[in-house]
Amino acid sequence: MVGLAPGPGINIQNVKYYFFYIDSKGSEAFTPLFLSDRPVDNKNIKLILAYDGTKYHGWQRQKKDTTIQGIIEDMIQKMTGEQVKLISSGRTDAGVHAVNQVCNFITGSNLDPETIKKGLNSLLPDDILIKKAACMPLEFHSRHCAKSKTYNYRILNSKAPDIFRRNYLWHIRVPLKKNKMAKCLPIILGRHDFTSFKSSGSGNTDPVRSVIRAEFHNLEDGLFSFHIEANGFLRHMVRNIVGTLVEVGLGKMDVNRFKEVFDSKNRCLAGKMAPPQGLFLLNVQY
Repeated sequence: MVGLAPGPGINIQNVKYYFFYIDSKGSEAFTPLFLSDRPVDNKNIKLILAYDGTKYHGWQRQKKDTTIQGIIEDMIQKMTGEQVKLISSGRTDAGVHAVNQVCNFITGSNLDPETIKKGLNSLLPDDILIKKAACMPLEFHSRHCAKSKTYNYRILNSKAPDIFRRNYLWHIRVPLKKNKMAKCLPIILGRHDFTSFKSSGSGNTDPVRSVIRAEFHNLEDGLFSFHIEANGFLRHMVRNIVGTLVEVGLGKMDVNRFKEVFDSKNRCLAGKMAPPQGLFLLNVQY
């Protein structure tokens, strides 16, 4: 739910109104959404956007570095005069891309969604695109309401690199045994503890996730992709899975060892983390 409360002020003429999100479970109580000089009829705007993450330090706003969230929030403020809090379906790391990222924000502006979409696209850099904008119930939360997310990771397995797509794939020169890699995928399907593929520094206390789909797709000569859909992901989970699958493809690990690593719940036993540029947030399901 979304609430409103007067902020601290010396007198009633100088009151600030804080709009905040209250999680039904209490875990995100009083998350600030935007600050206004007056009580307003607020709207919840959902955005679907695509971005090339090459030049950005990830999604989450930072004090010094340029991020996707920071740029969009700044442009929304330029349009509406409000300091909004943009909530995403999930954070992406530096260099990671998105085809259909979903986010939402609360606004008191009278601008309609289509005007917001067009206005933002006129202000945002060319590597960020607002694809859709819509009004949603105030209870809608891009992250908490998501049922699953799908990621795609691209690998070019060839002797020669593709210099024009180097920011959108992982180039591996040594031939990979993709049939061996594919045999590992049934191991991660279903509900499991994914501690072995969780990077340190993760804020997730529950490492259990349900993987709905995991498969390889051949795209063109030497280029293939790994698709994975789950109800949620741990920090660097997809990149750590890909890195370990590549160890199998290189013959450094067999399928039985992959299962042992997965069951060990020990990140140190898994393969190195795959680089960020091959990863795309493909879709978010609600």
